Amino acid sequence: MTILSVNLNKIALLRNSREGDEPNIIEAAKIAISNGAKGITVHPRSDQRHIRPQDIIVLTEFLREQAQIEFNIEGNPLAKPNPNGYPGFSHLVCTAKPEQVTLVPDTENQLTSDHGWDLTRDNEELADLILLYKSVGSRISLFMDPDPEQITLAKKYGADRIELYTGPFAKTLKEKGIHHKDSRKIFALYREMATLANDLGLGVNAGHDLNTLNLEAFREIDCLLEVSIGHALINDSLTVGLAQAVRMYVNVLNGDKS
Repeated sequence: MTILSVNLNKIALLRNSREGDEPNIIEAAKIAISNGAKGITVHPRSDQRHIRPQDIIVLTEFLREQAQIEFNIEGNPLAKPNPNGYPGFSHLVCTAKPEQVTLVPDTENQLTSDHGWDLTRDNEELADLILLYKSVGSRISLFMDPDPEQITLAKKYGADRIELYTGPFAKTLKEKGIHHKDSRKIFALYREMATLANDLGLGVNAGHDLNTLNLEAFREIDCLLEVSIGHALINDSLTVGLAQAVRMYVNVLNGDKS
């Protein structure tokens, strides 16, 4: 069964556009959970454009009381403390001790994550940080392109899971449609890489630009454990409301056509 983890970054982005606490992060998390989400994801960045350190604190406290709801913190483990009050990614993880940490190689000023790790390079610091995060009880997922060499190396680095970067898949389907040969070809690649990861003993997650249209294809990947979705889901919620948007995505994952 594939679970939905709702990314709350865009809720925080809207809140930060004004003073105050609306929309409220915890209220959004409550709506997501009550409508079928089994995880909550945040991706704090050092410029604090959306999720902020205080959000991590309140979400940690709230989610500790939620049975079987996983907290997933995404981000670049190499992000250091910033004079603006950002304490560094490792501080956030070691304080919150989330169920899952998804490590993403984005830069400080990057608009959004757009590539996976290159593990063929010297990544000694990454390897050390994976051990650190495991020591506080977190499962480690590495954000990866659908590349067999890189996925094999993810296992050697001590990852528990990979998150397949699905941006190229989503872009192809949007431009050419789900039945085009190029769409079928790229989906076959993702399915093959998911199978490879599973055979290596890695859990498989997926995320980036997934929506109710392209997500349906991923239901064919039996070993897919989790999808993390934020931008498209929050965009849909502007039309149908957050509760209904979450239900829509849960229904797609469950194969419910209603």
